[in-house]
Amino acid sequence: MKHFYAGATPEVARPAFEAVRDSLAAEYGVPVKELVLPGVEFAFDAGRQQYRSLDVLEMLGRHCPADAWKLLAVTERDLFVPVLTFVFGQAQLGGRLAVVSLARLRQEFYGLAPNGQVLLERAAKEALHETGHTFGLVHCADRSCAMSLATNVRQIDEKRAAWCAACAAQLRRMQGVMR
Repeated sequence: MKHFYAGATPEVARPAFEAVRDSLAAEYGVPVKELVLPGVEFAFDAGRQQYRSLDVLEMLGRHCPADAWKLLAVTERDLFVPVLTFVFGQAQLGGRLAVVSLARLRQEFYGLAPNGQVLLERAAKEALHETGHTFGLVHCADRSCAMSLATNVRQIDEKRAAWCAACAAQLRRMQGVMR
């Protein structure tokens, strides 16, 4: 039997990880097993003062359990891909692996007072977005859909922590995982 896994790097606070794990379990209707992950310091790029998300995905591939259907990692580290200033996360389209960064989901990243509820809501939305990619979903034109492209936190805040009807139907057809 294949299992859905979620893991956090050592610096991630437990409540944030639990929010992500619980949102995955609720949306996919399957239990989510926890996985202890190593830190991602190896992916640090001194020139950018950020972490290479592709290197993190490669590490996840080495730590992914054989019985994993999907694996989502959560990190506090600020991620990037070379062609973009940053990414909120990255996933293998149609693959098993995804990562979400909490760094830019935090209000304090933007000089604002911390807001735990806002962080948890954003993290849940991005977890659904990145795991949606692992099921083959691409960016959606519906701005309220979890699969819509977000290049800033305002766009994340406008999303729902759910897929639109079209993406949900596509996901059901592709994987049969939605309730």
